[in-house]
Amino acid sequence: MNEAYKNLLERRSVRKYNDKKVSHDLIEKIVYAGQCAPSGMNRQIYAFVVVEDEELVNVLSKMNAEVMNSSSDPFYGAKSMIIVFADSNAPTYLYDGALAMGNLMNAANALGVDSCWIHRAKEVFETDFGKELKKKWGLPESYEGIGHCILGYRANTLDKRAERTSKVIYA
Repeated sequence: MNEAYKNLLERRSVRKYNDKKVSHDLIEKIVYAGQCAPSGMNRQIYAFVVVEDEELVNVLSKMNAEVMNSSSDPFYGAKSMIIVFADSNAPTYLYDGALAMGNLMNAANALGVDSCWIHRAKEVFETDFGKELKKKWGLPESYEGIGHCILGYRANTLDKRAERTSKVIYA
């Protein structure tokens, strides 16, 4: 089977991570794959913020948990992440950002790194502290949080993949 196709079929979301950190070199490769994602009219209106500082990961985890009124860790113990932003002035920004997230997760899997898409980036970066971070990172106000791509290595074996239930219609 073609390796790229096999990678797409085997990628899984991981929701429990061990303490091993992902190397910066691997993260750079994953980010580059995100940059290579398709975008409407090749505008490439996304931005990637790499967070390797565990203290900031913990702060963002708490903020994310607050959005959903929870005290649990929505980042499942992951030690690093890539936050995807996209310029909301572009009509295709949500799709472009989603494609970038997909590329990040598929690249991570191909490189032996586990990942999961964590939502609520929009809400986290609409807070005053989130806006301060965006400003610190040089992101314009129009850039909206699309998702947190958490990265790490699984702490346990994965269960069998759930049966695929999406509808397929040939017309």
